Amino acid sequence: MKNWLIIFILFISCSVQSQTINPFLLKNAWSANWISVPDATAKSYGVYYFRKKISLAEKPSSFIVHVSADNRYVLIVNEKFVSLGPARNDLYHWNFETVDLAAYFKQGENIIAATVWNEGEFRPEGQISNRTGFLLQGNTSKGEIINTNTSWKCFKSTAYTPLTGIGYSAYYVAGPGELVNMNEMPQGWNKNDFDDSSWPDAVKVGWRGATPKGAVDIGDWMLVPSTLPPMELRLQRFAAVRKADRVVVPDGFPATKATITIPANTQATFLLDQSFLTNAYPELDFSKGKDAGISLIYAEALFNEKPDGPGKTFKKGNRNEVEGKIISGRKDSIISNGKEDQNFSTLTWRTFRYVEIKITTKDEPLIINDIYSLFTGYPFQLNATFDAQDKTLDKIFEIGWRTARSCAWETYMDCPYYEQLQYIGDSRIQALVSLYNSGDDRLVRNAITQMDQSRMAEGITLSRHPSFSPQQIPTFSLWYIGMVNDYWMYRGDSAFIKDKLQGIRDVLWFFSKYQNTEGSLRNVPYWIFTDWVENKIVWDGGVAPIGKDGSSSVLDLQLLWALQLAAELEFQLGSKAMAANYQKKAAQLQKTIQLSYWDTDRKLFADTKDKNLYSQHSNTLAILTNTVKGSTATNLAKRILADNSLAPASIYFKYYLHQALVKAGLGNDYLKWLDKWKENIEMGMTTWAEISEIDNARSDCHAWGSSPNIEFFRTVLGIDTDAPGFKKVRIEPHLGELKNVKGKMPHPDGIVSVNYQLINGKWKIEVELPKKVSGIFIWKGKSYPLVPGKSNMIL
Repeated sequence: MKNWLIIFILFISCSVQSQTINPFLLKNAWSANWISVPDATAKSYGVYYFRKKISLAEKPSSFIVHVSADNRYVLIVNEKFVSLGPARNDLYHWNFETVDLAAYFKQGENIIAATVWNEGEFRPEGQISNRTGFLLQGNTSKGEIINTNTSWKCFKSTAYTPLTGIGYSAYYVAGPGELVNMNEMPQGWNKNDFDDSSWPDAVKVGWRGATPKGAVDIGDWMLVPSTLPPMELRLQRFAAVRKADRVVVPDGFPATKATITIPANTQATFLLDQSFLTNAYPELDFSKGKDAGISLIYAEALFNEKPDGPGKTFKKGNRNEVEGKIISGRKDSIISNGKEDQNFSTLTWRTFRYVEIKITTKDEPLIINDIYSLFTGYPFQLNATFDAQDKTLDKIFEIGWRTARSCAWETYMDCPYYEQLQYIGDSRIQALVSLYNSGDDRLVRNAITQMDQSRMAEGITLSRHPSFSPQQIPTFSLWYIGMVNDYWMYRGDSAFIKDKLQGIRDVLWFFSKYQNTEGSLRNVPYWIFTDWVENKIVWDGGVAPIGKDGSSSVLDLQLLWALQLAAELEFQLGSKAMAANYQKKAAQLQKTIQLSYWDTDRKLFADTKDKNLYSQHSNTLAILTNTVKGSTATNLAKRILADNSLAPASIYFKYYLHQALVKAGLGNDYLKWLDKWKENIEMGMTTWAEISEIDNARSDCHAWGSSPNIEFFRTVLGIDTDAPGFKKVRIEPHLGELKNVKGKMPHPDGIVSVNYQLINGKWKIEVELPKKVSGIFIWKGKSYPLVPGKSNMIL
């Protein structure tokens, strides 16, 4: 993977996923075959190499191919990196990538090479698999010269062994580390002059060959074109060496390239600090050191003590501090072959801020020539700015964007280190961060589509997808309805939304089976997760309290909100009769909620009909569902903030809490509600922790905490959609104590920008909307029309 960055620039220009795929290949069986290595175990861990030699009479102007693998591949043409993938999906929707190889080809002999690996039983939870396989198909008959079949040469690597675990007990499902024995690596196997004559021919695998989805009755992988761009790759250097033992570190290293020599018969250790959390492929260049051992341990943070047993906590303290702390985490190991110019990189990327490198030499010194990494992630571009002349707010925005980017790859991810899973609850917030900060909606559409595809026969979606262990969180299926509605309001695309209506109906049908005659839910199966509530035993496993009779206001209110949103979607795009049915059900349920859970003495909604437990969650949802309105909602919002006995919303559920407080009229206080984010900063976090208990957080990177990257624009600057597809804009700023603030954000038709300045007791307000987009400006309860282009006001 060495020198990927230089080649990647060329790769971007040659990617053709936006070009037309030969329609024949989307409806008929392909002429290429899925191939594997003879005697390779179908489902076990393994790394495999494939090669194909072709001759071209002239350099082509276009040579489009489609490529896929199970689990994954890296494609190389004439010693240049071309592509890696495929983007994660499921067997009913197995992605293939489309690239143009013309720029890599030359007249005469050309070598196509691929590394394919299957992590078998150790693979990440998000990596669904059938069996080991590789597939390459030319887009036209002329391109079929490159097709995978038995003319390809292949080799099973013996250099790789999986390293499982992270050294302590935690829910970790992100895949193994790698033990790589450089003595077993076939040297130069991907070079054009490599002699592969001793390699065996590849074998065909798969029941019906390579088939697109819907083409045959049985397909091992139902092929669909990936809708995502190539993932970003960018070189980055480590910031500093924080500790070193038995090694002399040159000045400037590792921020600049330098050579380090580890003497013979020495055990040396040094700790690298990236200075921020990142996802990257580590790159280690080294020489000599025959049979020396090198290990790399990756960690988001160091621990005060080893968290290695049941009941142990993840005490981390300030993430900037390293003295007196220990490292534990995912690990890679290397055995040197003693030759010059060895290079180690991982098959899959790693998440880290800190990397501990331990080198144990034998009878020969080992020379480290360089160490750096290649950042990877979904190629979001930051197209929003927020300037309040406040360094703390700048930092919150910066960390929020980094967190969002770190949790976005071929899918959204709850966290990159431990799970890498696309949960609906997380993804709804992440999607809005994407829309407000970048404007790129491709990963949003991908997430919505994959969630829709995950639906069970019972009606609900899975809680997360792709995932080879189906997990059910029915409440996340309700948030899925909210996510679809968000997309409708901020992006539109009626055809896309209409396609999701049946799935929404199925979700609500599932819940209808557990409603009593008053509409209230009882005995809903599976994991009814709402929030990780801090220090509240009754919220066991994140499940809101359930009364003696099975009642739960938090659950009922989530269903109510989903019914309300579904009714609106049906009215706009689907069945008016279905919309009326949902409205009727919502009205009945809302009445039941008001009668069953409202505590007239405390003037709060209780969590159960027993009225002995109360939370911010139930009262938040009561405001958001219009179960209370006007002054009643305002007073309730004030009690939510003032009553410390309420079970508190975590950094995740504060997204909904803050929306409710703004809806109730308290939006001018928004910037006073950011203490938890400021605490993260004080604790040395460079991304947002998973839970509110920062010192004891398992994951140091959870994008469900990035809601300020939405609310700085939606609440503070006041920019929101006022019609489906953002066709109209509503701007109602909540500036609090700010006196000079401006910003801009992407819109489907361009950019929305605002500038607010308090001058001599008057507000100078400048708004600019895209062409053909109009809206309204709300200031102290009064509305002012906004025209396309610029609008200026003094208020």
